[in-house]
Amino acid sequence: MRKQKSNTTNSRRSFLKTLGVAGAAATTAPAALAETAKAAEVGAPQYLNLVKSHASTAANEKVRIALIGTGGMGIGDTQTALMVDGVEMVAACDLYDGRLRRAKELWGDQIMTTRDYREIIERKDIDAVINATTDHWHEKISSDAMRKGKHVYCEKPMVQKVADGHTLIKVSKETGKVFQVGSQFASSILVSKAQELLKAGEIGEIVFAEAQYDRHSAMGAWQYSVPPDASPQTVDWDTYLGSAPKRPWDPLRFFRWRNYQDYGTGIAGDLYVHLLTTLHTITGSKGPNRVYSSGGIRYWKDGRDVPDIQLSIYDYPKTDVHPEFNLTTRANFVDGGGGGYLVRLVGTEGDLSLGWDTVTVRRNKFPKAPGMSIDNFPKDQKELFLAQYNKMYPSRPEMEGPKEFKYTAPKDYKGDRYEHFVNFFNSIRTNSPNIEDATFGLRACGPTQCGNMSYFQKKIVGWDPVNMQILG
Repeated sequence: MRKQKSNTTNSRRSFLKTLGVAGAAATTAPAALAETAKAAEVGAPQYLNLVKSHASTAANEKVRIALIGTGGMGIGDTQTALMVDGVEMVAACDLYDGRLRRAKELWGDQIMTTRDYREIIERKDIDAVINATTDHWHEKISSDAMRKGKHVYCEKPMVQKVADGHTLIKVSKETGKVFQVGSQFASSILVSKAQELLKAGEIGEIVFAEAQYDRHSAMGAWQYSVPPDASPQTVDWDTYLGSAPKRPWDPLRFFRWRNYQDYGTGIAGDLYVHLLTTLHTITGSKGPNRVYSSGGIRYWKDGRDVPDIQLSIYDYPKTDVHPEFNLTTRANFVDGGGGGYLVRLVGTEGDLSLGWDTVTVRRNKFPKAPGMSIDNFPKDQKELFLAQYNKMYPSRPEMEGPKEFKYTAPKDYKGDRYEHFVNFFNSIRTNSPNIEDATFGLRACGPTQCGNMSYFQKKIVGWDPVNMQILG
């Protein structure tokens, strides 16, 4: 995903060391699993070792933050950010008045609230902003904030359009401000463990990956509640539309914006970015070179113009860090099975599966002897084949280790979103590279834009993972 010797790569290595998962275990296959062999034999999970070494992010320097976009994701991000020592909430911005009242209920009457994000970024006492606005506002607000000297934590997908991603890469480099994409799986201890196991060769060479993010609820399908007082008087509708097509007031397009191409990126941008972030972090990949997507609106026929079930296939070319492999993704908002989450990497000698709080590795090495199908040979040929076979593959007793290992997040683990904010604030305080910069962000969301193009245009779409451009 990144250049071999980039600062971001060094940042990730440092993060792995912090979690206690890098080092000797990543050099040989036996070492990576030996510590859990006994546990696996009895079916017990191995708790991942989370080294609490966040000393560099201690409150030796206060970071004052503001929130732009005070919806559900923005509130969740801010509450998590405030769990990190030395972080103080200063201001909140939203285009709906009710959310500004809610901000004061959550964080106190002393915070500033405004409809105009420009008032936020003009303040000298704000160090960083959380950009949790709609997708079509991500680039504009993030770029403006960095140009005004603010560090930015921007919710995923980083941008709605690939061209905007290149703008953010340029602005972040020019300003030197920390820009981190909020796809928190990049900071997950589970993802780090999976990366270690893959590098150690525990599943051989990757040949295939699959990911799913299924749901079975109205909230999961973005049927968000609309407040009773929603109106053109309580919502700044004209500002909200921004670069999107002009339309008359529609509360659903404001409060359920993920359902519309004008403001969001559908399943691909909202969920597949998480899945690609996970895969790219584990493999070090820069991304696929071809994408095909299909699906439809099967149940949630509520006026939305994005699918409620989408399936995609991504072709990953051979690089210096991984062989050629394929990825399939699926998100189904009509999953009568109850929903589920899975990222699974399949190798030549095993597979890795990531759930919400576990990593499971199964090992199935090919036997040295390929086996025989000689019952249809005449007797003389059968005897000749057996003699040659036994000479080539002499029988030798070999020890067999456990076939499956399960790793579980520590009981005191605060979650990947917390770790992601720890990394963000650490980068601000130490002026060091962050774990998910604008280049990483574009390489995660660019292919999902290709997937949406494929879905709507019914064709395969090419992607240049190095130069981050849609082809054709």
